[in-house]
Amino acid sequence: MIILSILILAFYTVLIGSLNYGFNKVPPFKAKTHSKKNCFSIVIPFRNEADYLPELLRSISELDYDKNQFEILLINDGSTDTSEALVSDFINTHADFQISLLQNKRLSNSPKKDAISLAISKSKCDWILTTDADCVLPKTWLDAFNSFIEQHTSCQFIVAPITYFTTSKFLNMFQWFDVMSLQGATVGGFGIHQPFLCNGANLGYKKQAFYDVNGFAENDVIASGDDIFLLEKISNKYPESIQYLKSTDAVIYTHAQPTLKDLISQRKRWASKTKAYTNSFSKITGLLVLSTNALLICLFIFMSFGDFSPTYFTGLCVVKFVVDFMLIYKSALFFNQKKGLKWYVIVAMLYPLFCTHVAVASLFTSYSWKDRKFTK
Repeated sequence: MIILSILILAFYTVLIGSLNYGFNKVPPFKAKTHSKKNCFSIVIPFRNEADYLPELLRSISELDYDKNQFEILLINDGSTDTSEALVSDFINTHADFQISLLQNKRLSNSPKKDAISLAISKSKCDWILTTDADCVLPKTWLDAFNSFIEQHTSCQFIVAPITYFTTSKFLNMFQWFDVMSLQGATVGGFGIHQPFLCNGANLGYKKQAFYDVNGFAENDVIASGDDIFLLEKISNKYPESIQYLKSTDAVIYTHAQPTLKDLISQRKRWASKTKAYTNSFSKITGLLVLSTNALLICLFIFMSFGDFSPTYFTGLCVVKFVVDFMLIYKSALFFNQKKGLKWYVIVAMLYPLFCTHVAVASLFTSYSWKDRKFTK
């Protein structure tokens, strides 16, 4: 048991260590002034987001970019609250913006993919940017993308950073650590030329590239994955065209899930798509992360019954916690959110249980999202 544990942790350490190395290899990007303005179609599906839409719409109105060079396509995915009315009011009071309100047409098991596909079919610009209705956009967002595209003329798919608003609530900080880990792994993957993660809340791609890979076809039976599956498809077809925009000018803020039940449903939704990944690095990484976290739980149980040395258990935990912290610290430093790191020890002790529970539950149970139930 000790030898197996050391081997698993050794492989895990090499993996996270390589992502730490990769994080440093991706250079920070600072937008520069360019005379040419790329045209952007901003695609935002929404369903029952009345609590968050005012923040999003306000941030849209404050975007520092030529209003003739971007459009906003908001897709109502069957909202039953006042979301549609909020969007309609915004359109009526902002006649100087190019804004369209579309009604989603359900064609598959993935309403979000249906909504994005509909919006792209109606879009006018060569570049598609996607975000979520519970996000807040920085006013420099479009300038950052425009400048990056001008300096990376061959890119066709751009992954950009997201983080959570932080509060003093423990559940919020728990999720913040999770997203810091994911963002660190995302950047690190690009740094070692193994891009395997992205987030649809801050994503850009050429419309033609979307059509070249047949959009979301073959993946629309899975409710989530509008981001990862597209990354994989475009990366396979145009491997040199995938870029990461490591810029504080492009950081999008979003809200953590308000309850533990909502958090578990969200993570089960994310986990449900992993079985359909085609990227070998993604599969190996997911399996190794799950194995390491599940290992700590098993060893804790064995230790409790006197079947495993507390000294070895403590040593294994310390190694994992230190390796993880290095990557999370780099992410927190980039996002200028180091204050949250004081919660690390508590979160690190609880995370293996959370990670393992979500992974197992995603295999055997259904989940609800946006008042819809998705069955296995």
